[in-house]
Amino acid sequence: MTFSLPDLPYAHDALQPYMSKETLEYHHDKHHLAYVNNGNNLLKGSEFEGKSLEEIVKGSFGKNAGLFNNAGQHYNHLHFWKWMKPNGGGKIPGALEKAIVDAFGSVDKMKEDFIQAGVTQFGSGWHWLAVQNGKIITMKTPNGESPLVHGAKAILGNDVWEHSYYIDYRNLRPKYCEAFINNLVNWEYVAEIYDAAIKSA
Repeated sequence: MTFSLPDLPYAHDALQPYMSKETLEYHHDKHHLAYVNNGNNLLKGSEFEGKSLEEIVKGSFGKNAGLFNNAGQHYNHLHFWKWMKPNGGGKIPGALEKAIVDAFGSVDKMKEDFIQAGVTQFGSGWHWLAVQNGKIITMKTPNGESPLVHGAKAILGNDVWEHSYYIDYRNLRPKYCEAFINNLVNWEYVAEIYDAAIKSA
């Protein structure tokens, strides 16, 4: 399969004031497009040609760094745009909220742990809510890695590469992580992935 850049599921200015039009123009239109183009070039003639994106990401991890970095980032960003929505945050759907409370004790504690994972990810990377062994956990990964290559299923991820937040927040990564979890998350989409992860476990 070849990679292609999806359209954003909302207008470039729809996530303001928490994520600016300028950030989305750079992040989606330029950075994500570069992962797509580089990934397609590296895929040509490789053993992974014709495989699904998940197979490419898992198969190239630790074996083909160039392909993995671009395929991994493409995979992460396909979900990243859907993990956000205008007027996001707010109420978490019932079954997901119950699973979060079971795992963390409260929604507030989950948010605190999620933010902390993003703040403490050294350099470029991501922080996550993931399902592992039927339970929701927080994780952080460097560069283009994701829970997919560490035996878990991502249900929510936030990009803490500087291009994701520097225009809007400069060096204030904690403020960006807080804005993401409180004001941008599309919890309905997270719940959908959570349900699928539990059913396929």
